[in-house]
Amino acid sequence: MKINQKEILERVKEAFNYPNVRTPSVEEMKEEAVKHGTLTEDGSLAFYTSVRNRSAKLTYLYAEDPKLMNSIEWTPERKKLLEDLPKTMEMVFEYLKKAPLLQHHRNMGINPDFNPHMHLLFSLGRRDTIRLPYMWTQSLPDFDPSLPGPDLYMINIPEWQEKDRQIIVFPEINLTVVLGTDYYGEIKKGFLRMAMYRAKVDKGYLGLHAGAKLARVRDREGQLKTYSILLFGLSGTGKTTHSVHPWGLKTEEGERVWIVQDDFVALRPDGSAYGTEVGFFIKTDGLEPESQPLIYSSARRPTALLENVLVDWKGRVHFQDLTLTGNGRGIIQWKDLGEWRSRDINLPPLSEIDGLVFLFITRRSDILPMIQKLTPAQAAAAFMLGESIETSAGDPTRAGQSVRVVGTNPFIVGPEEEEGNIFYKLLLGLPGERVQAYLMNTGKIGERGNDKGTQPYKIRIGDNAAAIRAILKGTIEWKTDPHFKTLVPARVPGLDLSPFELSNYYTPERAEELIEELLAERREYMKKFPGLHPDIMKAV
Repeated sequence: MKINQKEILERVKEAFNYPNVRTPSVEEMKEEAVKHGTLTEDGSLAFYTSVRNRSAKLTYLYAEDPKLMNSIEWTPERKKLLEDLPKTMEMVFEYLKKAPLLQHHRNMGINPDFNPHMHLLFSLGRRDTIRLPYMWTQSLPDFDPSLPGPDLYMINIPEWQEKDRQIIVFPEINLTVVLGTDYYGEIKKGFLRMAMYRAKVDKGYLGLHAGAKLARVRDREGQLKTYSILLFGLSGTGKTTHSVHPWGLKTEEGERVWIVQDDFVALRPDGSAYGTEVGFFIKTDGLEPESQPLIYSSARRPTALLENVLVDWKGRVHFQDLTLTGNGRGIIQWKDLGEWRSRDINLPPLSEIDGLVFLFITRRSDILPMIQKLTPAQAAAAFMLGESIETSAGDPTRAGQSVRVVGTNPFIVGPEEEEGNIFYKLLLGLPGERVQAYLMNTGKIGERGNDKGTQPYKIRIGDNAAAIRAILKGTIEWKTDPHFKTLVPARVPGLDLSPFELSNYYTPERAEELIEELLAERREYMKKFPGLHPDIMKAV
């Protein structure tokens, strides 16, 4: 099967000029969206959707490059969708001639050379879905055609038949087609997916599904040092929590964090990273002020937009109540972070700061240490392993199960080992003494396979924060883990490490068995990537 992609793109561009297309302002979209939302006691808006998670299993791509086509798993479901693609696209174009449409345009990023121009053509066959383009405008900078592109396109038809729901990615012509879902994440991630691909292909940058922040700390000599931090993690593992967290740094002593980004950056060879958004798409389940003060306070502002969060008859917001879904969401504004907000949405080059830290966040419930220090090859291996658990944001039927996603990034286009090799090359190209990498567990110690019957230990946000503070200050003491061949904490100032001892939960034989099971899983998983740099393979 061959599809004329050039013709498809020409028809897409033509559709933006159909007589049934209107171009409402942001305020006009908001006025219509308010009619279909619930007003909370905070003055914010809450919306409810028919689809409450991404349709990952129904997402596929079409490309003429065999390398791209071979980069995804072709399940029977996807094969059938691909087989019907010519017919589907013809139906889409015929429908666009009749449906009430709107168009809107935004930029992704604010920088000198890579600011994708996003062009959204949206069908309003369901009037309540006006909330989706409105929410999209609240996450991204205003459109500035003078900034360098590229141009990315999306057709979105939420009212498409449920039985034919699908997300089609045409990476070679920068087009995504979203059919039959009213979940906001498909718009957001659809454009991010294409932007990451173009960053790699056009610029040689590496698009990362990662949060970003700056931290200024006093080292053991009392000198103030500034670090860029990139935080990797799948939805629900703590990426946003730690991206938007002060980490207990003492502002009265000149220490602090600046929050830069929450979801996607483009890493460049000089260690800088371009940010993309001015609104953060947060998970709200379990959100409370003690452990997540900045996110919580921003989510309670009038500017917040909530999705599938329980709001009662008095307008009270119940983040702890998961009756509606375990994937409650919200958009909070970067500007609402006040003094915690950075000057701009980009990270500076390494030459302008004291160091760069890569923090891979996983969530496991057995023998994985709370934090491990990694060599460059081990960091690239952690990038490839992308270990975590599935959440209701991706596949609610597998929520809680172990999962591995390269780069903790389910939006990679192209061979995944290519991304790992680029990441390793970027690491080796940076001054090693100023670059650090860590694997951090936000789950539990001693839950799965516990043969002593003791209570497992839930790793607290404060535990992770204490370790990160000590890393940045240079006050943590390390020892070598005999099994993982990484460095693990021997002493962390102000943190009791006894709850992290495996002997509290496992006999030596059981601990050894679980560790070897994990290592064997890792070795087997990495066999999927024969083109991976040998250093990365050896690091597992």
